[in-house]
Amino acid sequence: MSIRGDLVEKFRNLPDEKQKVIIDAALTAFGTNGYKKTSVSDIANAAGISKAMVFHYFGTKKALYLFLMDYSAEAILKQINDKFDSTITDFFDRILQSSRIKVEILKSHPAIPSFLNSVYFEEDKEVKGETEVFFARYQREDLINKIAFEGMDASKFKDGIDPKLVFKMLTWLSYGYLNKSNTINMDYGAVFKEFEECIYLLKNNFYKEQYL
Repeated sequence: MSIRGDLVEKFRNLPDEKQKVIIDAALTAFGTNGYKKTSVSDIANAAGISKAMVFHYFGTKKALYLFLMDYSAEAILKQINDKFDSTITDFFDRILQSSRIKVEILKSHPAIPSFLNSVYFEEDKEVKGETEVFFARYQREDLINKIAFEGMDASKFKDGIDPKLVFKMLTWLSYGYLNKSNTINMDYGAVFKEFEECIYLLKNNFYKEQYL
């Protein structure tokens, strides 16, 4: 899914701040307008560079789009891998911990959530196959197990409650919320507070009384 190595090298040779300007401009453009309606000219103008330079660094609009998909996911996964405390055994505490990590990432890259949300709902045939592969790759079982289930104390749940189904429900809720929100100007503190309230509501309903 990556762009050609020689193009990556040209882009990576840019100063970090210049890379960030281009990446954030592209994330914002795609996240706002979707793949088909976003033009390379839109991205170039927002980044303050020529259209030719975008092609110089990425080759095609599609290659840039795929690069941003990997960039966004890897930025989140790296922080989770580095900061996630697997000694926490409570399911809902684990979800809150991973969400706090994501919020810190998104504060520094506010265009990432709108971009990933746009990718999730993208229907353009030129990239649809790649987006499906992308989400299957980053929602793989081993990653979900590490975040939510590996070492988790499932005995706290009431009989008949499936933790994996609860995890899926939380995932659907998060995508649904992003789809209705202005994620670029989102107040992440307020959003996390609401999410935390939802977590405690679920915990109160799904856990055995002695664990509340």
